[in-house]
Amino acid sequence: MEKLNKKTTLILGASTKPNRYAYLAAQRLIEAGHPILLVAKRKGQLFGLDIHDNKVNFENIDTITLYLNPTNQKEYYDYLVKLKPQRIIFNPGTENEELYDILKENNINYIEACTLVLLSIDKY
Repeated sequence: MEKLNKKTTLILGASTKPNRYAYLAAQRLIEAGHPILLVAKRKGQLFGLDIHDNKVNFENIDTITLYLNPTNQKEYYDYLVKLKPQRIIFNPGTENEELYDILKENNINYIEACTLVLLSIDKY
């Protein structure tokens, strides 16, 4: 069996609510062995990890998976660029042409996809 490449992933829009896709993504990423970091509007704990309510200057982020609608993304534009991820995943409902242009200008890859689907088909 091929060894999975572990990708440190920041979940922006993390949630402690089990019915939210961000919660499910956190759960599935952990199950798949990917280290996760969590940022949201409200502090909290999820699977023993802190949810940060501020723009923590994390390093070596491979992937950022977005669970914020385009309006709520605006305050994070500079933060996303500053983190210099390898890619940003725009989950359904998070698509944002304005942010795509900013990412292109900063040579940051992005895809419109569902983190849960990518994990389920081993394409994460």
